[in-house]
Order: sequence, then C-alpha cells, then structure tokens
Amino acid sequence: QVQLVESGGGLVQAGGSLRLSCAASGFTLYTYVMSWYRQAPGKERELVATITNNGGSVIYADSVKGRFTISRDNVKNTVYLQMDSLKPEDTAVYYCNRRRSIWGPPVGSWGQGTQVTVSS
Repeated sequence: QVQLVESGGGLVQAGGSLRLSCAASGFTLYTYVMSWYRQAPGKERELVATITNNGGSVIYADSVKGRFTISRDNVKNTVYLQMDSLKPEDTAVYYCNRRRSIWGPPVGSWGQGTQVTVSS
C-alpha cells in the first residue's frame, strides 16, 4: 500500500526555518520524481519544489527560490524540504507526492499534509 506521510510543520515567526519530511512507503522511491506542494486557505494547491530521481536536478517555484531546498534520501525513503527565511505568505498545508517525470502530474492519493503557519 502506497503511503506518503508528511511531518515537521509547525508555527514559526517570519524569518524562521522549518524542515519538512515526507516518509514514503509501498513503492520504490528512486523510480519517481518527487515534489512538494502547498495549499493555502481558499487557494488551489500549488507546486513548490521538485527533485529528480537521483537528486541531480531540482526545480523551485519563483516564490520560494533561494529560500527553500528540496533533497531526498532514497535509502531512507524520505524526501525533505528545508524552508528558511519564512514569510507569512508561506502559510499553508504542505504535501509531497510522486511523479513519473518532472512535467507529469502527481500520481496516486495525497497524504494528510503538514501545517506550516508563519506569523508576522
């Protein structure tokens, strides 16, 4: 059974940092591109960061470029999102998901996500 479990969210002041984790099970992590998404209240889910199968390439949304870092550990079956210099507009529920390519849609169901709240 495929499972994605996000953790590491919380309440932080603007300018602070958080590190999110996505624990994957039920599939072979290295065979997938992995991405982080977020959904703020009243807004659609948006793509935040993507990392290729072996971690050789990463892509970021303009809104987080230079502040967020995506990484992966295929041995530990875990994907990370290091978030620095957080802003109130980063407040959202953060999700991870797998993709067959960097241009493909997310596949499978979503996890429960982890809430990130940034206070001003």
